Amino acid sequence: MQNLEVIAFDADDTLWANEPIFNQAEKECMEILSKYVEPTKLSKKLYETEVKNLKFFGYGIKGFVLSLIETAVELSEQNILGRDIQKIINVGKDMITHPVELLPGVEEAVTDLKEEYTLMILTKGDLFDQESKIARSGLDSYFNHFEIVSDKTENTYSEILNRYQVNPSDFLMIGNSLKSDVLPVISIGAYAAHIPFHITWEHEEAEVDRFNHSRFFELEDISQVPELLQANH
Repeated sequence: MQNLEVIAFDADDTLWANEPIFNQAEKECMEILSKYVEPTKLSKKLYETEVKNLKFFGYGIKGFVLSLIETAVELSEQNILGRDIQKIINVGKDMITHPVELLPGVEEAVTDLKEEYTLMILTKGDLFDQESKIARSGLDSYFNHFEIVSDKTENTYSEILNRYQVNPSDFLMIGNSLKSDVLPVISIGAYAAHIPFHITWEHEEAEVDRFNHSRFFELEDISQVPELLQANH
């Protein structure tokens, strides 16, 4: 990484906590829907519906809430009451306005890195929601570029690097998802650092041993990023 120029960070569960908000919302909605369906059956069906609906709604809170309502309607055999659907919608609104909680060491790490590197937030999800979280995080002044994408694929990364005229060998992606932040990045010839989060959505999981690669780094937390760069400079 001697010629490294650009460091991109995933946002959700890399810079700030996100998945715990979804988990808590799912628990609240299970309680709302407990009179209609058994919780474990609801959880399994919800995941299947979310994945099926990604091509319609994409990633994010709005897609989650719509998938939850669809699941509830189906499993209740269309007997769910309007007031319970309204409760689900209210849970979604609470998720959107939930305070942005930076993960430990984030501000210190980006403060250290911004003096030497071009920093980018490269995240997927709902445009409105992610823009709002970036603004409320207080981190926007540390970053040079912001990319909010519908998905993270090899083509997505290649298009972004081409647009900024950055060679893959000069690019490092940092994130908590092996599937989204590591595999496609390694495949295009760039570097990737994985920082696991204690909760990961099932759809983002992947086999760790698939990424035993010289351009792949496994870190415990974001505070180790400056040390990684110094060691590989």
